[in-house]
Amino acid sequence: MSQEDQDALAAQWEAELAQESDAAKASDGAAEPAAPSETPPAGADAQRQADEALAAQWAASMAQDEEAHPQQSFGGAGAGMGGHATDAHFKDMTEMARQPGDNKLKRELDFILDIPLDVSAELGRTRLLINELLQLGQGSVVELNKLAGEPLEVYVNGKLVARGEAVVINEKFGVRLTDIISPIERVKQLG
Repeated sequence: MSQEDQDALAAQWEAELAQESDAAKASDGAAEPAAPSETPPAGADAQRQADEALAAQWAASMAQDEEAHPQQSFGGAGAGMGGHATDAHFKDMTEMARQPGDNKLKRELDFILDIPLDVSAELGRTRLLINELLQLGQGSVVELNKLAGEPLEVYVNGKLVARGEAVVINEKFGVRLTDIISPIERVKQLG
């Protein structure tokens, strides 16, 4: 049903309501004739019949709208089906549901186990002015904000997850974790 049809019905309904109120206010008590298809009696019956007539008009207008604009075809596989319904066929999933929960959980975790993460260990931080940065050269010493002996901070994708101490393994640096950050503390860091 188009907006114009709705507006026309609303205007017609408003006109009929105005006629009914005028008829009720008439001093001589004679009811004015309504639309040729109906003659509303006085009182509550008049309102009920007007509502029924309006509902019938809406239904007729909707039926005309459906006739004028049949269901649109969206092309593809169902384009030439003429609105006929077909039965859907689904794969039987009961065997998969009967499998133990451990296998199901393992299958779900397998999807995320191969996601790469950036892990970094931070000894400390400092803030430099551009002038100080330009003056740095080989042999310069940059003072960090941490004291000697304080633990390193371990970040995963930029989020602090643990603290630890530096170790050397096969001539490479490593971190021995001494403290894992609790989930509550991680949430506090986000805010």
